[in-house]
Amino acid sequence: MPRELIRDPNHDRARSLGWLALAWMEYFTVHGPGDIEGRPLNPELDGAVPLDDELAAHIVDCYGLAPRSGRRLYDSAFFSRAKGRDKSGQAGRIVLFEALGPCRFAGWAEGGEVYEDPYGLGFVYVYAPGEPMGRHVTSPFIRVLATEERQTGNTYATVYLNLTEGPLAQVPGMDAGKTRIMLPAPYRGEVRPSTSADASKDGGLETFAVFDETHLYVLPALRSMYDTVRRNLEKRLVAQPWYIETSTMYQKGEESVAEATHTFARQILRGETRGGRLLFDHREASLGLDLTDEAQILQGLREAYGPFAEAMDLERMVNSAYDTRTKPGKFRRYFFNQTTEAADAWLSEEEWKPRADVTAVVADGEMITLGFDGSQKRARGTADATALVGCRVEDGHLFVLRVWEQPEGPDGQDWRVPVGEVEAAVAQAFERYTVVGFYADPAKWESSVSAWEAAYGRQLHVAASRSNPIEWWMTGGRSIQIVRATDRLYNAIVDGEMTHDGDHVLTRHALNARRRSSHSGVQIMKEHPESAKKIDAIVAGILAFQARADAIAHGVLQRQTRKRRLRRY
Repeated sequence: MPRELIRDPNHDRARSLGWLALAWMEYFTVHGPGDIEGRPLNPELDGAVPLDDELAAHIVDCYGLAPRSGRRLYDSAFFSRAKGRDKSGQAGRIVLFEALGPCRFAGWAEGGEVYEDPYGLGFVYVYAPGEPMGRHVTSPFIRVLATEERQTGNTYATVYLNLTEGPLAQVPGMDAGKTRIMLPAPYRGEVRPSTSADASKDGGLETFAVFDETHLYVLPALRSMYDTVRRNLEKRLVAQPWYIETSTMYQKGEESVAEATHTFARQILRGETRGGRLLFDHREASLGLDLTDEAQILQGLREAYGPFAEAMDLERMVNSAYDTRTKPGKFRRYFFNQTTEAADAWLSEEEWKPRADVTAVVADGEMITLGFDGSQKRARGTADATALVGCRVEDGHLFVLRVWEQPEGPDGQDWRVPVGEVEAAVAQAFERYTVVGFYADPAKWESSVSAWEAAYGRQLHVAASRSNPIEWWMTGGRSIQIVRATDRLYNAIVDGEMTHDGDHVLTRHALNARRRSSHSGVQIMKEHPESAKKIDAIVAGILAFQARADAIAHGVLQRQTRKRRLRRY
């Protein structure tokens, strides 16, 4: 069961207000609209449908605290599950706790301290020694964001039902309406469903926000709403505001908020950003499952839904997968909770990732070819990357030697490709390996490519041309050669005739590439010229793989075998 769970290094579930939150939710809340509408969470009550362990653990994680200060570990949380997995219900329960519960740190318990709800409804919680104690937020302002005008969404529906029909309807002074909820004394406050138009008009003082189904946040108005509310959440120090995103996984290339958050989470995991404070929790089915095989479909559904699979109509879902009106990509996205490729993606994740061989080691002295694709500073936007990729001649294993990418944010201002580092990396490759071919796109690097040809051209076994052994243009009137080189690598990938080192930059660039048809065939390009989603590493891979093919055609493997025989003799 593939799972991405990214948490703070100091995360400790024993140090969380989530245990108090779970007890509070069990006592006060009921399930929202649907088949189990109105049924309690409390397992001691008739008809109860308790939270399963996965949802309970997520609540505990959301309220993780720093070791000494007790401040929240997370400013945001992302909860990604398959369609129908009660994501909105989970967000609704958190809204209720944020509005009416002891949701912020009030000190460490010595043991025996007691919390009693201020509304006289009988909830009592006795703290254990060392457990964090909770306090209410004063004047909480909670936004529940909707994607469409005149729509309040499933999260707000859960909140409204609880405050009008559940135990919380007994809170004195509660004023719950379908357009806003005014919270009673002593803490007061408001819960408000909002649209993009509403959020943009208000200079709010939010303490908590819910962004539901952020894979749908693709329009500028929705992204602007998201940015506006996030900025508002930075205004109240004592309240320690935060927000949660719930989502089914996104379609790649739509540049949704969910896709941006996933990218940020992976940057955190790789240590590529100074930021953090994101709790990222994603669950999906295994890659490569066959949608024509019932056993594999059921496996994927059970993996994606986890303990909730028992509550789903799996037989109906299997029939949906078989239905020729169901697009396989849509099924994988909504029910396997897998990201899906853009319609014009050059490669799919299922084609690329199985080719990874992270155990492969290219030893010093091995016969390789090189591919290079370079960039320089751009007048605006993000500069393209510069990449040097190797390919082992014997088996077609692609491996990254070095990729230079413009850093994001302030660190990337006035950034230029470190030409000295690039030239040193090329020199090191020739010193370390037996380089028999080297193809480089010379665009913006003509002088460096000329210098490499002068330094290394005579020792190469294969040349791009008689006059220029390394210069291999990926633009201009060479569309036939470019299409053939691109097809060569693509066919090797899908036919399992190559491997790669699993490098995350190479993977990202490979999956960023978009198919563009020309009169000669398919080439690859970025999704649009100004896109920050670069493809240079896979372009360098295409060049290295083409150089390998040409080297093999020139007999380098036979020469290597002949030399081995002579050494044995």
